[in-house]
Amino acid sequence: MKKKIFIGLTLIMIFFNNNSNANYEKKFFDHKIKSISGEIIDLKDFENKVILLVNTASYCGFTNQYNDLQKLWDDYKSKGLIVLGVPSNSFNQEKKGDSEIKEFCEVNFQIDFPMTTITDVKGNDAHEIFKWAKKNHGNSAVPKWNFHKILINKEGEIYETFSSFTKPTSNKIVSKIEKLL
Repeated sequence: MKKKIFIGLTLIMIFFNNNSNANYEKKFFDHKIKSISGEIIDLKDFENKVILLVNTASYCGFTNQYNDLQKLWDDYKSKGLIVLGVPSNSFNQEKKGDSEIKEFCEVNFQIDFPMTTITDVKGNDAHEIFKWAKKNHGNSAVPKWNFHKILINKEGEIYETFSSFTKPTSNKIVSKIEKLL
């Protein structure tokens, strides 16, 4: 009986270990993405920084997490943290244009961390960053909803992912950021 339980638990652990195949032919820093203002963000500029990549939306129940994301940015940017907001309409909760989103974020949340243009984050049309994340970290890196968080270490590899329910300033996230910095 104990042997069957052990084998069962081992199989479950193997099945749910999504990042065991991470070979990182490319790193996070090997990508580019368009900013909310229209310039290209070369992620090489973020090398040797810790990145918190977050898909965002203006009309979501988690939109108030912008306050916590800005607080993280304010508290840790001088220590090497980059908060990168990725507005997405993948869950049909985002404004129609980049300028509307930019104004919404600046007026309502005083956001000044880097943000991208509206970007698909799941499925065949997902931006290469999110396809890269899935390839190297498995399904836990695929956003299930808005304000999904992907923590990337200084080497450009995914360290951990967090669901929408995990607040950006939670001890769970902050302790990992501090460890990586």
